[in-house]
Amino acid sequence: MPTLLIVDDEPSVCYTFTRLFADETTRVISAGTASEGVRLFRAEQPEVVVLDLQLPDGTGLQVFETIRTISPKQPVIFITAHGTTTTAIEAMKQGAFDYLIKPLEFGRVTDILRRAFEAAYIMRVPAVLPGLEPREQLVGRTPAMQEMCKLIGRIAPQDVNVLIMGESGVGKELVARAIYHHSRRAERPFLAINCAALPEGLVESELFGHERGAFTGADRQRIGKFEQCDDGTIFLDEIGDMPLSAQAKVLRLLQEQQFERVGGRETIQTRVRVIAATNQDLDRRIRDGAFRADLFYRLRGVTVCVPPLRERSDDIAELAHHFLFLFNQELGLNIQGFDPEALACLRQYGWPGNVRELQGVLKEAMLRSAGPLLLPEFLPATLRGRTPETPAVSADPTRVDVAAMIDDLLERGEGTLHAQVIAVVERILFKRVLHETDGHLGQAAERLGLNRSTLRYKLRELGLSIDRVIGE
Repeated sequence: MPTLLIVDDEPSVCYTFTRLFADETTRVISAGTASEGVRLFRAEQPEVVVLDLQLPDGTGLQVFETIRTISPKQPVIFITAHGTTTTAIEAMKQGAFDYLIKPLEFGRVTDILRRAFEAAYIMRVPAVLPGLEPREQLVGRTPAMQEMCKLIGRIAPQDVNVLIMGESGVGKELVARAIYHHSRRAERPFLAINCAALPEGLVESELFGHERGAFTGADRQRIGKFEQCDDGTIFLDEIGDMPLSAQAKVLRLLQEQQFERVGGRETIQTRVRVIAATNQDLDRRIRDGAFRADLFYRLRGVTVCVPPLRERSDDIAELAHHFLFLFNQELGLNIQGFDPEALACLRQYGWPGNVRELQGVLKEAMLRSAGPLLLPEFLPATLRGRTPETPAVSADPTRVDVAAMIDDLLERGEGTLHAQVIAVVERILFKRVLHETDGHLGQAAERLGLNRSTLRYKLRELGLSIDRVIGE
């Protein structure tokens, strides 16, 4: 169970964190002094630390320096009053994860803690190559997977930039983590940024930071990820969605290892390794003027191509047993294996959502199962055999008889009608709109009444790529 350590001399703050975040998934412990905070950190090894800057027997910065000596990758979040934000910003320059300003805003606290626990997990739990630990492992014995793992082993110790390419859901982040954990920077921080999930106007601020007054709403200086992760590793996921203005600054950083904050003039040096990933055709993005060719050449010091699941169907059985083991532990179940017909259903399916879709299907099937074996009837209707007259939920025609599809699902006793029907309708809708707008994401989002980040997220969840949709 992950542990959260609160070091603050105000009992009300410790009580609030305990009341809000202590549950069956998180343990919260607290200390009221610097010395007690250091003692608890050594004894309990918490995943995340929330640390007040002002303590009765010392300063939060002193505690932070001690923690960094013990664990250089430790995510530490400072609590500060308005008058001491400058000190918190200096701490971020030295590698603190973030800071909170009193009075605390529950929404911001929750968001920062979620991201801190994710970062702690990524840095603590290795993504390993085949044949080692079972959790967070790159699974596969097909020639394509074996060649990819050999390449990871060769390039991980080398201080070169890496570009990971592959469809949505194939496991690009797991590849990035494997490179990080086998690199010479494994004892330094690792930060992952999803470029597609950031609002377009905030990408530069998130990566490079900004000065106070740089734009509307910039009421204080912010330290960006490249400055915060100095001497560590940055993973830029979905880099194909990065705005051109940010691309220019990333290019300069890769060339010169320096940058300026948004609205600033001070040149900041950094020593960071960049691992980038995309599910887009960057050659096409370059031809369309949406991605810089010079940045592409700089990013691909080495290119790692992750094969889609449909091209390594011989790995499906091994992956299925791997996830069965993990989900048994996670869900408290004891399913012993698969009925041969269920495995055959898994092998014959096309898996447009790749490994991520396989994980979701297996977890749902295990929750619905009864008995020691996972039987075909516990799998979604999309994976099971059908007669030609039966409307297939997995089909993606121009039009679909929604009523007939619902009747079919009801007849088969499906328990996820809402998710399956919505997925089918959204796939048809998004593909039609993307064709109508010739693949222009902004226009498509406007027609759909969604923001770009939401549309990108939905496309990824459905296993849709703009390039593939337009090419159909």
